[in-house]
Amino acid sequence: MKKHGILNSHLTKIFADLGHTDTVVIADCGLPIPNGVARVDLALRLGEPSFLDVLDAVEADMVIEQITVADEVFTENEPIAKALTDRFDTVKTCSHEAFKREVEQAKVVIRTGEATPYANVILHAGVIF
Repeated sequence: MKKHGILNSHLTKIFADLGHTDTVVIADCGLPIPNGVARVDLALRLGEPSFLDVLDAVEADMVIEQITVADEVFTENEPIAKALTDRFDTVKTCSHEAFKREVEQAKVVIRTGEATPYANVILHAGVIF
């Protein structure tokens, strides 16, 4: 049994298999997840687990080179926008419609119980060297 880090066996396997530039999405409970993209649904109740709680756990386990967010997060969800820009130096933005198209290329979408608008992020895997 693992003694630290992410204990979810599905996520642990996905993170171990990631290569440079592969993407992982952390999503609120409303983001549509395209057919064919792996889904790990962590949502228990509205708001649980929160987007930021899941991001904390993933960020501790994954090398993140850059993130992508929808432009709308900056006007519709300023607390999430601030949390993301405070954590990451390289932030790519696009429209929410373009964001949803990028989700189609993700290795996995991690669905949270977050119920605030545009609380979604695409994490681009980096390398440890």
